[in-house]
Amino acid sequence: MLRALAVALALTASCAHAETPCGGSFSDFLAGLKAEALDRGIAPATADRFLASVQQSRAVLNRDRQQGFFQAPFLEFSRKLISQNRLERGLDLARQYDAIFDRIEAEYGISRGVLLAFWAFETDYGAFQGDFNTADALVTLAHDCRRPEIFRPQVFAAMELFAQGAFDPARTTGAWAGEIGMVQMLPEDILENGRDGDGDGRVDLKTSAQDALMSGAAMLADLGWRPGEAWIEEVRLPEDFDWYEAGLETEKSVADWAAMGVEPRDGGFDGSGPGASIVIPQGRNGPAFIAYPNFRVYFEWNQSFTYVMTAAYFATRLEGAPIYEAGSPSPGLSGDEMVALQERLQARGYDVGGADGILGAGTRAAVRDVQRELGLPADAWPTRALLNRL
Repeated sequence: MLRALAVALALTASCAHAETPCGGSFSDFLAGLKAEALDRGIAPATADRFLASVQQSRAVLNRDRQQGFFQAPFLEFSRKLISQNRLERGLDLARQYDAIFDRIEAEYGISRGVLLAFWAFETDYGAFQGDFNTADALVTLAHDCRRPEIFRPQVFAAMELFAQGAFDPARTTGAWAGEIGMVQMLPEDILENGRDGDGDGRVDLKTSAQDALMSGAAMLADLGWRPGEAWIEEVRLPEDFDWYEAGLETEKSVADWAAMGVEPRDGGFDGSGPGASIVIPQGRNGPAFIAYPNFRVYFEWNQSFTYVMTAAYFATRLEGAPIYEAGSPSPGLSGDEMVALQERLQARGYDVGGADGILGAGTRAAVRDVQRELGLPADAWPTRALLNRL
């Protein structure tokens, strides 16, 4: 799940058809897409051929509405996604593609574990790249009125790829949200960051691991990855740690965290300088990490905190880090309990972004604040005890 789920791309202000970006008759919507394509300079024949076979996909809409997998807490989610077999397979592929990883590290300063983790989680190292028709998926989600501003530009990017001979609207398949290839990139990202990693003169993200890895690295660099720097590292926190200081909202230098008693679990700190945060994905009784500035780049790839935390952690495992110290965090809330908590937080004036049952950044921040208000340890981890107090 790349930037389709992470970045709300604004429609071009000058677009003559931006007033009606979604909904209505599907045939009328296709006509509107063609008209906008012509305004963008796409040849009429290209737009006609691209749209000729497009159909609305109910299966895509169903998947868009059913993303409960990302509601699992970090420990549960990470244990599901990180198996010994997946770890060993990643290490084998690191050796197999050592040359391209060396090239990526030299050109972009991105460690191989980072790309291996995305490759693993997005498509199980290329084995399952999705069988949804990509053109159908993009047009369906552009027509749907939930997030048209994200997907409508992707339709025109796919048309550009089609004009270049790099996309077949009738045959190109991928994930339900329109991503393509081994590391799942959207058409705009392919246009901007597609790279020929194997030297055959074309970019093929579905069958060339070198192309996919090189393109993924280019995209991370474009998103702001800081070359040669770490992303997260497991730490141990002192007993008197101020839990309200944890969370991505608070940034300090590594030296300041060390002065507060934060210690790396294994050896010295991997990072230095400002902009580091302490992350406790399941509260004060669970594992703890120091997050460096590169960790924030992950949220440009996917906005799910649980996914990001797991991908970043798996990247460290692929580079030799030990299994985290799980601790004994309090049980999390069910989906219905989370909705009830969010409704009660909203009633107290907190903006949690809606009662959707997902523990996002807004809910975590509200939980942390209300915990402090109630005199509880403000670790941003919602529990049944907190729900009962509210």
